[in-house]
Amino acid sequence: MSTSRVFVARLNGLSVFDPLGDEVGRVRDIVIGTARRATQPSPPVFGLVVEIPGRRRVFVPMTRVTSVDTGQIITTGLVNMRRFEQRRGETLALAELLDRRITVGNDKDDDNPSVPATVVDLALDLQRNGEWWVTKAFCRKGGAPERRRGLRLGRRSGETVLVDIDQVSGLFLTGPVQAADALLEAYEGLKPVDLAEAMHDLSAKRRKEVADALGDDRLADVLEELPEDDRVEVVSTLDIERAADVLEVMQPDDATDLISELPDALAELLLQRMEPDDAAPIRRLLTYEEDTAGGMMTTDPIILGPDASIAEALAVVRREEVSPALASLVFVARPPHETPTGKYLGAVHIQRLLREPPHEAIGGIVDRAIDSVGAQTSLAVMTRQLAAYNLVALPITDAQGRLLGAVSVDDVLDHLLPEDWRERDRTGEAADV
Repeated sequence: MSTSRVFVARLNGLSVFDPLGDEVGRVRDIVIGTARRATQPSPPVFGLVVEIPGRRRVFVPMTRVTSVDTGQIITTGLVNMRRFEQRRGETLALAELLDRRITVGNDKDDDNPSVPATVVDLALDLQRNGEWWVTKAFCRKGGAPERRRGLRLGRRSGETVLVDIDQVSGLFLTGPVQAADALLEAYEGLKPVDLAEAMHDLSAKRRKEVADALGDDRLADVLEELPEDDRVEVVSTLDIERAADVLEVMQPDDATDLISELPDALAELLLQRMEPDDAAPIRRLLTYEEDTAGGMMTTDPIILGPDASIAEALAVVRREEVSPALASLVFVARPPHETPTGKYLGAVHIQRLLREPPHEAIGGIVDRAIDSVGAQTSLAVMTRQLAAYNLVALPITDAQGRLLGAVSVDDVLDHLLPEDWRERDRTGEAADV
């Protein structure tokens, strides 16, 4: 059954369908107007930000919404496929209004004096003229909840109340600091690349607030997916110690790319604040040209000795933090097994590991036909070798035959695509939905 009242937090992630039942995308935010008219005492709801296939976010006007049922939204008409861009006089309910510090009540009313509160949710009501308005705010009275970075376990004391929107002051006023708990809850299931896309659409202030609230591991994953300008901005606004901690948990090649984009003074300061063992491979990678194997490689591929068992190798590639590309090959070398290693012996494909008895040593199944390349090898040569031998990772060695690292196919794609590929708007025409 279609409803005439919905709450913002419940709309997040809902599937949007056309009249024929085909899914258009999923709701990622709600666009609300900040100006009110005398004939419209409540803030108007302009439309939905919908994520369609290809991770493009488009705008769907509320005038195209014909039904809001349990678990789905039905639309009609044409959807403009141009990427959504926020305009003056608009605000995003999920990204900008939830967790906002407000005042509830009226000091002129002795029975209802004004008190500080935090927005937990907003109610949207369908009017007789077919428009949607923000009519009520679900709030938590009292000070801002305490929280620990990366955890939503903050103390949430205070009375919760549902109040008419005309009892709320400061809904559209940005304060010096705004929490991001509710926003992160809404983005809970997003992959790093999708969270980066969402953060890219936020204001610089809101991006910093979200970055401050994320745990180090999660922020590191997101930074790897953000456009260059955004990640430089985020890292530049972090506390130095925090920024160093985040760089330490990033893959060395990704951390090197980020460090190289920063001003020289800030880059050197961060390297000095990092643990020496984490800073050393980054300093080494910075000595190579960007479009060479040395400039693109990670110094932390999977490396084992020839005496390691197949069971041990499978346990290592199974680790959650290992990317699929690097998990495809186990590199075999003489001790030491940290780059630069002892003599590089070859590699073992994960498929071969799955076909052999777990107790056997990997030294007996090493593929010595996977040729390594030098650190100065060009992007074009690496691309041809990956394609010719159907590989998703390539070993990089020095003149002494020691393994320096590996270049994965995703790193190659990053350099083959245009520099602004993360930001480039995909062209599209209006489509019937």
